[in-house]
Amino acid sequence: MLTDLPNLLTLLRIAAIPALVGLVATQNQVACVVAFGLYIAACITDYFDGALARSRKQTSDLGRMMDPIADKLLVGAMLLVLAGTQQLRLCALYAAIIIMLREIAISGLREFMASRRETVPSTRLAKWKTAIQMFAIGFLVLGDKGGAMLHLSWLPLTIIGSVLLWVSVVPTLVSGWGYLRAGFSRMGV
Repeated sequence: MLTDLPNLLTLLRIAAIPALVGLVATQNQVACVVAFGLYIAACITDYFDGALARSRKQTSDLGRMMDPIADKLLVGAMLLVLAGTQQLRLCALYAAIIIMLREIAISGLREFMASRRETVPSTRLAKWKTAIQMFAIGFLVLGDKGGAMLHLSWLPLTIIGSVLLWVSVVPTLVSGWGYLRAGFSRMGV
């Protein structure tokens, strides 16, 4: 049901995206800190929506569909606004492109499999991939400007976020390859 708390948390994560994009795009210290707080809250809902659904026995097909979509929308929007505002360092734009291509390919695979009434279940590695990406994006959202406001100038947050984004490429590609292999084997390819 759409009004169950786990589904409402997922919808809140999606609803936070326009505010996050606007805050990150302003590129000032206060907006970076506010965006970071809102982003952390959105990421926390990613954990709690699933945990609450399982503990309350409110799992549903709608929730299983919306949760990964909310994750992809959040990660994709943040990567795009960070790229658009040139906040990605160490050629991390290419890591973002790899991440986005994988997400689109796997979403297409899931869509195709659903049309055949089959599923491609999420893996533990894919959950780790999402967690690393979310940590990386958190560092990038706060950035060096927000870090300075929080007296973290000594910490190169943008560099750390960019490195973590590259680190996330490994589980992104490995889990994506695993999904493709599983999908193709079910298709008989």
